[in-house]
Amino acid sequence: MSETAWLLPEKALWLKSRKTLLMADLHFGKINHFRKSGIPVPARANDKNTETLISVLQMTKPDRVIFLGDLFHSHYNEEWEVLGQIRKHFVQCSFELVLGNHDILSEVQYERHSMKCYVNELREGNLILTHEPMTAIPSGLYNLSGHLHPGVQLRGTGKQSVTLPCFYFGKHQGILPAFGSFTGIARIVPKKEDRVFVIAEDKIIAYKNA
Repeated sequence: MSETAWLLPEKALWLKSRKTLLMADLHFGKINHFRKSGIPVPARANDKNTETLISVLQMTKPDRVIFLGDLFHSHYNEEWEVLGQIRKHFVQCSFELVLGNHDILSEVQYERHSMKCYVNELREGNLILTHEPMTAIPSGLYNLSGHLHPGVQLRGTGKQSVTLPCFYFGKHQGILPAFGSFTGIARIVPKKEDRVFVIAEDKIIAYKNA
């Protein structure tokens, strides 16, 4: 990438020069979807997602926020209206979505909340924004995506270990962590030349490859 990107512990990426905020895999509505299916998921997780989203929008004051797919988890439920209220509060900001595999709401729902949608990809300068990581990246472009919910395993003394979410940056491709608080983590094994930044509570820590 030829521009500076700020990595936020809220699991978002801030392109300050563009006043653009990027985040992936919010999975709004997932908790309600599970609860309707009889799975005892704590409702408090909904509040945490909402509070974190509002906090990062207030902090950065972006002109644009671009969601890299899986903004909403499944079919319509009341959490979509919560997201709509957030949208109305930040009316000066353009809300945009690169559609992911979980984004199955009707076009009418996106139009109701003035959400710009893109199928497959969105190109911004030398960046190509997608939901799933691209397998073939056009020359001169850098791919930013989500979908994988990346994390790395950290080992302490003895046999203790913990897997934490991370930002991953390879030579031609970067993957954002899942923004949602109830999404799970998929462990990745970075290559020596990759750059990885771990999110540990409210800090961003550079991961040292072995």
